[in-house]
Amino acid sequence: MTLADVDALLFDVFGTVVDWRSGVVRDGERLGEEKGLDVDWAAFADAWREEYQPSMERVRQGEIPWRNLDALHRESLEGLLDRFGVEGLTEEEVDHLNRTWHRLDPWPDAIPGLRRLRSEYMVATLSNGHVRLLADMAKRAGIPWDLILSAELSGHYKPDEEAYLTAVDLLDVAPGKVAMVAAHERDLEASREAGLRTAYVHRPDEWGTGENPDRPADSAYDVVADDFVDLAERLGT
Repeated sequence: MTLADVDALLFDVFGTVVDWRSGVVRDGERLGEEKGLDVDWAAFADAWREEYQPSMERVRQGEIPWRNLDALHRESLEGLLDRFGVEGLTEEEVDHLNRTWHRLDPWPDAIPGLRRLRSEYMVATLSNGHVRLLADMAKRAGIPWDLILSAELSGHYKPDEEAYLTAVDLLDVAPGKVAMVAAHERDLEASREAGLRTAYVHRPDEWGTGENPDRPADSAYDVVADDFVDLAERLGT
């Protein structure tokens, strides 16, 4: 399996490049210690992430106008704070917690793998996170993107076709010259339908140790890799 003739790699970010769950738990535990809160922050993180697709679906279906991910996360957070009995937070503290998604850490293999891949490919984000969120994350963690692209630029959240094709247009290449890299099969299947090539990267610990996705067969996508370093090796970089 190869990505012959591919010029650029587009990367899903949450779960694929960065470990969102550990980041939310980390910031929640810090807040809990400061405020004396008794919260299961792992359960809180999972519940917050479970609100992710339903909140974007409201935008996709036209129930609400376009809102960036900070706004959608904040709406979800308000309900979660009530559900988990979190009280006594200032507006500044709630806002800081909401911006946890700007401060997520990459998986250990992500930066070494991206540095290798950059030697042969244009490497860019294609996330449902908005441009400022992705830029903040990259600056803090030193993630070596060539370009930051976002679903925000199309006004459509993935897996809408417009999100992928807008990114392809901005790269000024044909869809078949671009590969989507993701740990989520729904993302890859949608990008493939839009004409992109596909590379799956396995992230068995995305949801902690309790929910490990099956690794797809090697034939399921153009490339199936264990992590970013393995992806770089499979692509000969």
